[in-house]
Parts: sequence; structure tokens; C-alpha cells
Amino acid sequence: METMVLDLDAESAARLRKLAESWQVTEAEVVRRSLERAENDSPQKKDPVAMLRELHKNGGGLDPVAAEKYLAEVYEDRKNWRFNDLP
Repeated sequence: METMVLDLDAESAARLRKLAESWQVTEAEVVRRSLERAENDSPQKKDPVAMLRELHKNGGGLDPVAAEKYLAEVYEDRKNWRFNDLP
């Protein structure tokens, strides 16, 4: 185990103590459980294009054919944008 010192404002410290008492665990255990929950509840970082494709696959947003066409257009535009700005 590693010992850490935390500087909490009065309200946060009171909340930590209240949770520890309510859960009948140490304040350190409240922190451990809170970290675990925060990690498990956080959505994993996904590729935005993959998320958009998943949305379209499930019937959300644009028609799938129109969506793929749009993504292809954006891809081409972004691939060439630097060259279009040169004098």
C-alpha cells in the first residue's frame, strides 16, 4: 500500500467521512471504491468515425448509404485540404 496525503476542502472531507461511515469502511476504502467506479463508468475512448458508423448501423442519424457517402467526402476533403490552401 502507498500512503498519500490529500488536501480536501471542508465540504469534500465531510462527504468522504459521511460515506465512510455510511458504508462502514475506511476513508481510504471509499477512495478506492470511488476510483474503481469512476474507471468502470467512464466510456472508453472510441474513434469518432467508428462511433458514427455504429450510430448509422443501428438506424440513427442519416441513411447508411448517405452516411458512408458523407464520410467518404469528408475523408477526401481532409486528405487534400493542405494542398488546396497553398499559393
